[in-house]
Amino acid sequence: MKAVTRLAAAAGTLSLMLCTGCYEVPVTGRSAVSLVSDKEVAKQSVEAFNEMKKRYPVSRNREYNERVQRVGDRLSKVVFWDVPDAEWEFIVFEVPQQINAFAMAGGKVGVFTGLFKIVQNDDQLASVLAHEIAHVAARHVNERLSQDMAVQGGGLLVGGVMAGSGTGSITTGAVLDAYGLTSGITAVGFDRKKEKEADHIGLIYLARAGYNPEEAIKVLERLEEESTGKPMPPAWLSTHPSSPERILQLMDLMPKALEAYQRSGFKQTPTLVK
Repeated sequence: MKAVTRLAAAAGTLSLMLCTGCYEVPVTGRSAVSLVSDKEVAKQSVEAFNEMKKRYPVSRNREYNERVQRVGDRLSKVVFWDVPDAEWEFIVFEVPQQINAFAMAGGKVGVFTGLFKIVQNDDQLASVLAHEIAHVAARHVNERLSQDMAVQGGGLLVGGVMAGSGTGSITTGAVLDAYGLTSGITAVGFDRKKEKEADHIGLIYLARAGYNPEEAIKVLERLEEESTGKPMPPAWLSTHPSSPERILQLMDLMPKALEAYQRSGFKQTPTLVK
């Protein structure tokens, strides 16, 4: 009887802790659970980003750097309330064979120069960056780390929650793995449901920043063209749902995105790549 009572008490405690870790994902309103500390995730993400800067050469291409800084600055302003403690840093990595980008907690964003084979203007670049920043705003990496901790063992999970921070459970390597950046740029970080959620959130962020949301569809079309006839698709496409599936979702969301675009305080003519 005492064992049953202890089990019930433990279950109640875990239930309370799970509720404490509940949060609402911006834009979509989905209920999610994070059992790790935002500050610890951000701290380890910053360290992981510094490792990325040691691993890959930083691009000296002035045009690429200016474009990423310009677009990143506008997006960071519209996501302020969803990512309030970020210290934004946008870095272009000289990796021409990789069509990819990523964003980490703490406001750390990386773009590989191969992406510029696909994006033809600021609106299209913004669609990719907004998608990656959406992962941060939705705290997808927190969910992934929480799931990994649960799989590793209940003792580690409960210990991390009871500590209130998960400190000691999160490492830079675990964070890189959660972002899909441990074993190479093409590693899979998030599941496809989260990728579709990032598409949704990113489309709205894109529009709020005054970038044409319709350009997001053109990026997916160009990615599809780039992958045709090749054994391996671009990294940014290989880890995501199929382009047709993503395009259909964006088309469904487009009316709301266009409304946000019209209400935004920004307007600009697309800047073409020279």
